[in-house]
Formats: sequence, structure tokens, C-alpha cells
Amino acid sequence: MTRSSCRDLAPGHAADSPRATRRDLYAAAAAALLVTAAVLVGRHIQDVHRTLFVHWPPLFADWDPHLGPGTPAALAVAAAAVAQGPALAARLPWRRLLAAAWATALAWIVSLALVDGWQRGIAGRLTTREEYLRVIGRFHDIPAALRDFTHHIVSGSPAPWPAHIAGHPPAATLTFVLLDRIGLRGGGWAGMYCVVVGASGCVAVLIAVRALAGEALARRAAPFTVLAPAAVWQGVSADGYFAAVAAWSVALLALALTRPSPWAAAGSGLLFGLTCYLSYGLTLFALVGAAVLFLARRELRARPTLLLPVLVGLVLFPAVFTVAGFNWWDGYQLLTTRYYQGVGGVRPYSYWVWADLACAAVITGPATAAGLRRTGAVLPHRRTGPPARLALLVGAALLALLVADLSGMSKAETERIWLPFALWLLPACALLPRPRPWLAAQVVLALLLNHLLLTGW
Repeated sequence: MTRSSCRDLAPGHAADSPRATRRDLYAAAAAALLVTAAVLVGRHIQDVHRTLFVHWPPLFADWDPHLGPGTPAALAVAAAAVAQGPALAARLPWRRLLAAAWATALAWIVSLALVDGWQRGIAGRLTTREEYLRVIGRFHDIPAALRDFTHHIVSGSPAPWPAHIAGHPPAATLTFVLLDRIGLRGGGWAGMYCVVVGASGCVAVLIAVRALAGEALARRAAPFTVLAPAAVWQGVSADGYFAAVAAWSVALLALALTRPSPWAAAGSGLLFGLTCYLSYGLTLFALVGAAVLFLARRELRARPTLLLPVLVGLVLFPAVFTVAGFNWWDGYQLLTTRYYQGVGGVRPYSYWVWADLACAAVITGPATAAGLRRTGAVLPHRRTGPPARLALLVGAALLALLVADLSGMSKAETERIWLPFALWLLPACALLPRPRPWLAAQVVLALLLNHLLLTGW
């Protein structure tokens, strides 16, 4: 790589002009071409062979241009955030920035969800046939339900679980059972719980980026983590909630190592243990955790005992669920059987192995494609400094996503399933100069998706 092309990776450098900008645009265009190819090829496969089981490939959605009660609010949030977001992110005191990020993310997610109306957009999302709230009554005796959980995963077993319950460890379902037990019953409460918790994921990402790569890059990343097209699927999807739990496990680990705190270390381990019992696939977040350990290796060498509270916290949820009678590994093996019994065994790997990446391009947007271009330029040359540290963190998340893709256990619906990984790709946008046009592209894409398609989640 030439010296000039190295310099164009630093935001604000003079070399960030025509050539660097063209490369960013080429990356965004390549992502758009990937999505276009996935749409056209997917449409052909679905029309001819009917093996994709999605109506608007590669997304699990239907073509349905519409407006709704959330439209004015979504437009207002988008306009205000694009106009003022980068400036506010640069000058707000740090804690106020985090509060503003959470509030704006919450407003953005809710307003987009309400484009479909309260019932269809929020209250009814988690009450459909395959969703968690349909089995609340089967958990009247929680210990017995946990002991019996794996007996209902495989299709053909007595009273098999609906798809989402069978497809996840029991902590996912127990979340909604416990909400019901404390009086927060029904789809409205469950949906808003996922939205409120899920919206905090951007805060966790910013905290981790600041701890590992510096406050300047965290501030530059803030508007992009808040206004991602992924917000269309964060409202309302349980995977948005899973994404936030995983994100906080990483953020607390970063804080524990860079600002030594045994309490943050224990919290990180506890949340990572919970993450593994919310979704089998999120064990891949160990790769992101490994990147954090690498970036904080000096601090870790100075205080190796900080890993002890991480490990103590990590074993708590696995120990509780194992003692209660749920075997994680048995559950995963049975899920694999269930997956191939259903549409997962029919959907062609040869299409989804690359079309799933098109879904990832949709939920992260064109700005992230350009940011990943810069990330890819940083990583091979092992440059020191904040951009390289950010690139390593983003690269670890991208690696986890690629492993999930190659596994074949995520064929379709990854616009929802990969939300936890998508959150960690968004900070790559901090490497881009002149953020406002890229931010505008992000919100325009989100608005178009939500108003032209009726998404399945």
C-alpha cells in the first residue's frame, strides 16, 4: 500500500479527498451490487424452485409500500439526527452523549416500528405462532420445564416447541416468562422490553470503543451506531435484546481491563454466560472478547487476576441451567436436527452463503461498507494507534459473522439473527471523513426499507 493510501485511513487527513472518497464509494457500490444480485437471483430461485421460503429474498419480508403513525416521527428523528448528530456527538459531555445516544436510538427504533402501527409493529410481534409468548403457559413449573426442555426440540417429539423456542436455549423464553410473572404481560410489554434493552446496545458499543480505541473515534462512531438501518429489525425482535446483552458483556470486559474493576469483570462474565443461554450462535462472541483481551494485553499482564472474576461470573448461568436439568450441548445437537428437519434443510446453502452477507449489508448500510473498506486497509499492516485498535475490534466481529455464515446454521433471516454482530461493524464508520452524507444514506435506507417492505420481525 502506498504512503498516500495509508494516510487516507486517518479521518480528517488531507489525503481524504478524491481518491479516498472514490474508494469509499466503490465499496458502497459493491455492497449495493451484492444486494441487487441477491434480490434478482433469489427472486428467480423462489419463482422456479420455491426453496428459499422468503417472499422478498434475501429478506424475510413482503413488498408492501405503506405509511403509518410512526412515519412523521421517523422523518423528524432522521432529519434532526443527520443535521445535529455529528456536532452533538463531538461536543456533548461523555455521559450526556451516552444518554442522548440511548434516547435517540430508542426514538428511532420505536418510530420505525410504529410505521406498521402499534399492534402490527410492536404489540403483536412476539405473539405470533412461532414466537416466545405462545408458550408462556407451559412454564408454570419452571424447574420441570427446564428438565423437560430438550424433549420438545425435535419435530415429531411430543408437543414440539415452536421454532423460536426450539431454536434457542431456555434463557430466551424464560425472559418473557419472568416478565409475565412480574405482571408485564402481553406483547406490548414484551415488545417494549426488547426495544428499551436493545436500544442500549449502542451505548455498550460506544463505551467499549472509547476504552479500547479512544474517545475521539467513539464520538465519531456515535451517530452511526444510533441510526443504523438495523433499527428496522431491532423493533421488535428478541435478537435486539440478545444483541444488547452480548454488547454489554464486551463493554464491561473492556472497562474491567482498561479501568481495572473486578465488579465490571464479574459482570462481563455473567452477561457472556447469559448470552450463551440466550442464543447458541452467540458463543461466537468469544472472538470479540478475545480481541478485547488482545487490545488490553498490557493491562492484563499487569493485573492477570482480573480474569478470575470474569471466570467466576461466566460459570454462574451455565451452572444454574445445568443443575436445573438443561444440557446446553444436547440442546444444540437437537436443534441441529430440528433445523434440517424444517426449511433449513431445504434452503440452498449455495445461495444463502453469500445472500446472507447481502442481508448484513442491508442492516449495516452503505456507510459501514465504506468503513469496512478502511478497516480492511488498516488491519493487514498492523498499524499502531486508535484506528488500528478499532479495526481489530471490528475485524473480530466480522470474523464471527463469517464463521456463522459458513456454518450453514443461519440460512436466511440473518437481518434479525445477525443483529448482535452488526452492532460491532457500525463503529467502522468512525474511520470515514465528512460523516453527514454517509449518515444521510443510512437513514434514507432505513426509511425506505421500513416503508416499502413489511418485515417479518
